[in-house]
This record gives sequence, C-alpha cells and structure tokens, in this order.
Amino acid sequence: MESLAGLLGPVFIIVLMLFVASACVRVLRQYERGVMFTLGRFSGVRGPGLILLIPYIQQIVRVDLRTVVMEIPHQDLISKDNVSVKVDAVLYFHVVDPEKAIIQVEQYGAATNMLAQTTLRSVLGQHELDEMLSKRATLNTDVQDILDERTKAWGIDVSAVEIRDIQLTDNMVQAIAKQAEAERDRRAKIIHADAEFQAAQTLTDAATILATVPAAMQLRYLQTLTEIGGEHNSTVIFPMPLDVVKPFLDILNRDAAKAIPATPIPLANGAKTPALS
Repeated sequence: MESLAGLLGPVFIIVLMLFVASACVRVLRQYERGVMFTLGRFSGVRGPGLILLIPYIQQIVRVDLRTVVMEIPHQDLISKDNVSVKVDAVLYFHVVDPEKAIIQVEQYGAATNMLAQTTLRSVLGQHELDEMLSKRATLNTDVQDILDERTKAWGIDVSAVEIRDIQLTDNMVQAIAKQAEAERDRRAKIIHADAEFQAAQTLTDAATILATVPAAMQLRYLQTLTEIGGEHNSTVIFPMPLDVVKPFLDILNRDAAKAIPATPIPLANGAKTPALS
C-alpha cells in the first residue's frame, strides 16, 4: 500500500502538469492567427508559432487566413424585363484583419454569405436577362466591388465572385430558342437580299458599259460564240441584233405581198367581183 501511495503522488503531479500545460500552451500554424483576450479585453493578435497563456485569465480565438471558397445557394429573382430566374454563385474571400473579423461581427463566414446573397439578388435584379447571359464578367465585378466595400469593416477582403449558373423555366427556354431561330432566319434573309442587290448592281454596271462601248458588245458576242462552240453541240444558235435582221425581214414581206395572185370572188348569181389588189 505504501508503494502504491508513493506512485500516486508522482502520477498526480504529472497529470496536473499536463493539464496546466494544455491550458497555457497554444500552437498556431502558419496560416493561423490568434486573437487574444485578457479578462475579456482585446490584448493583441498572436501567431504563428508557440503561444503561452495565463489559464482562466487569457483566452485566444483562432482565425484562419486562407482563402475561403463558399457556395451561394440558388437565389430566386426577377430580372428588369420581368423574367423569373434562379441564380447561384461561388464566393472567394479571406480575412485580412483578425481583430475586426472576431470583434466587429459574429460568425464572419455566415455574415459574408448572407450579404453575398442579398447583394447578388439586388445587382442582378437591375439587369435584363440578355445582360445576365452575355455580361457575366461585368456582373461578377459589380457584385464583388459592392461586397468588398461592405466587408472592409469586418476585416474581410472579397477576392472574387463568380456567377455559376442561371436557370430558366421551360417556357422561357423555348421562347429563347424561338427567338434565336427567328434571328438566324432574319440574318439569312438579309444576306440573301444583299447578295441579290450586289448581283443586280453588277449586272447594271455591265449593261451600262456594254451600251456605251459598242466594241465591248462585239467582244462579248464573240466570247459567247466561243463558249457555245466549245460545248460540242449539234445545233448552234447565233443571236443576231434586231436592227440587223429588220431590213431583210422588210424585203421578204414585200416580195411575199407581190407574189399573191389577184383571185376574183364568185357571187351567188354567177357574177364575179373585181379582184382585190
């Protein structure tokens, strides 16, 4: 019994020393800082490394300085053109002033997340749906600037805000698809009309040149004959200007009129009318 009592004494002392050491010693990692309070009053920021405390008189609160990646849950909002959408985003922030992050706000992470949700709804609600879909970078910057300005008092720096997804209703998706299809049809018709206009303009310019320069018409005529001859056709049609053919047609018409004989027309009583000339 005496030996057992002799062992309990050293064991008790060792346990007491370990308890005191655990209450007095803190080890902070490189990315951690400790906000120290002495009898409830702020007494400085410590770390990283070994920190010694006075038990029951001093307390320390750990603060992580690494960048925090936080998801902003889906937010229901109405755009400026009255379209209902759901938007979610990702928030990146880190603590730059541990004192303010602990003293100025309770649970700085949750507070930053709630502020990001309200800011996201407020900023995106001032824009139309087309701007939300096409100008995400600008909207990200606007939300980040507002958040960063309001979280400075909490010792928090907002690194970035990224809008991740914009969800639309099925009816709105169909409407956007129809709009895109109509836009493609409009562009196709404009391109076709522009091509027709350019072709007509080119033909008009060519006709003007051929009309003002007779030699050009002759060269075009010869080129056409060359193209026809190169196709190995059994029948070749020679286009002739009307002013060249018209004199020959007049001569043929006069000869045909002279060659018609004067034939008398018989009457019912056997008399004959004079022949028509």
